[in-house]
Amino acid sequence: MNRELIITGPGQVAWRDVPDPTLEQGQVLVRCSHAAEKHGTMAAFFKGYGNARGRWDGDWKLHRPGDGMVWSYPIPAGNMAVGRVEAVGAGVTRVARGDRVLCYSPFRRVSAVPERACWRIADAVPWQSAVCADPGVFALGAIRDGGVRLGDHVAIFGLGAIGLVAVQLARAAGATVYAIDPVAERRALAMRFGAVAAFSGSEDVGFLLKERTGCRGVDVAIDFSGAVPALQASLRGVAYGGAIVCGAFPPPHRSGLDFGGEAHMNRPRIIFSRGCSDPNPDHPRWDEARLLDTVVERIADGTIDGRDIIAPVVGFATCAEAYALVAADPGKAVKLGVDYSLQEA
Repeated sequence: MNRELIITGPGQVAWRDVPDPTLEQGQVLVRCSHAAEKHGTMAAFFKGYGNARGRWDGDWKLHRPGDGMVWSYPIPAGNMAVGRVEAVGAGVTRVARGDRVLCYSPFRRVSAVPERACWRIADAVPWQSAVCADPGVFALGAIRDGGVRLGDHVAIFGLGAIGLVAVQLARAAGATVYAIDPVAERRALAMRFGAVAAFSGSEDVGFLLKERTGCRGVDVAIDFSGAVPALQASLRGVAYGGAIVCGAFPPPHRSGLDFGGEAHMNRPRIIFSRGCSDPNPDHPRWDEARLLDTVVERIADGTIDGRDIIAPVVGFATCAEAYALVAADPGKAVKLGVDYSLQEA
């Protein structure tokens, strides 16, 4: 019998026994060695606000308040995993038994996953970098949606896993990067990844961005914090006609936005970015699958380094306790990791 960690309701996690998976057509059986959570999205459901908007109506493309939920509880915790292929189903051609792979999986020891959600990775690739593929998709989507180019000045607000990967990708694109987050350890990581300056957000960040760019402002501001002060600082610090990319999944904003100030005068473009929403703005050339493949390539060549992003790392047996603590105080961690060998030591 297999078991997995689940979110049973706002602020609640528990273990659930699940049958050992059986392979279907096009599936791969993976024994996981390491895994990580997707904090920004899962926080919305662990804290409860993700479902408050009501069911998502895919035909009308809007929420239906009071009519169901976006995701129904229980919700499996966990997002991406690294492991070895133990068996393949009929029709599988891209991976073979014994391959080390990256895949989508909740926190469980053994998972049956579709081949399309499974990528071969070399033994030399750190598992911490591999499990950054999912945040990497949204980071790359934001970089592309904002039109980041060689020579641009880019501000990145919110230095969780997605923001820290975005710092690395913006630098790889040839941009000068400024990083903003209230947590000192995250700012230090951003500087290690190539940001030229990092701010806590308690300063007048918009003014500082103008000052750093010779009064011009940043070409692109990318927000993964979902915080009103970050968006307001973006409006104040972006260049005339620049782009503000909103990539977070925040609760509703109550107050504090001023669209009659710098926003009215400088006419920035506000772009909402979500890498998994297809058709992609660059359809048909780009879609979520191409974003994922590109991110996996950048992980393989070392452009994306997740070794300092995954923390804390705990054993499978203790991940329920760690999950609750990290979710209650995100400032204590960047991205929760699970090492399945730790509980066996």
